[in-house]
Amino acid sequence: MTEAMSETEIGMVAEYADIVQIGSRNMENTSLLLAAARCGRPILLKRGLTARIEDLLQAAQLVMESGNPDVILCERGIRTFETATRNTLDIQAVPVLHAVTHLPVIVDPSHASGVRELVPLLARVAVAADAEGVIVEVHPDPARAWCDGEQSLTFAMFREMMADLAPYRALRAQKQKSAMAHAAEQR
Repeated sequence: MTEAMSETEIGMVAEYADIVQIGSRNMENTSLLLAAARCGRPILLKRGLTARIEDLLQAAQLVMESGNPDVILCERGIRTFETATRNTLDIQAVPVLHAVTHLPVIVDPSHASGVRELVPLLARVAVAADAEGVIVEVHPDPARAWCDGEQSLTFAMFREMMADLAPYRALRAQKQKSAMAHAAEQR
């Protein structure tokens, strides 16, 4: 997955990446969304810093109406009055989005908090809220990262986080299996 920042980058990103990411600052960039819709790759659409859920859904709708049904929504925190973290993770967005759309929803706890120590906990909350996945920044030496080092996990921290998430992921899988069995019974 690679972020495209302009329409001129879409072709190159689509040539090499499996998923084209539209970052939060470009969520409402209509020309970029239209170019991304035509690239033939799934689109990861990050919620804008001050965007409402409705705004995110309108951006996704534009991509889908332009011929690309493969959209993944990403909750990555929004700007609020709080200053203890980079952004505020709107975890309520996950079940709300699931209630109003069929699209997969993932969470970016790294960008939501901007604080390395909070990332594993927010990832756990995301899985418990039924997010289909998480995006996590990882770096072998976060202190030397060119950007986002303060939110990046070390490889060891990432392994520990994934082990911690295992029971929550298993619970989510069990819940999905039960829901599918119930749906089959209803037919």
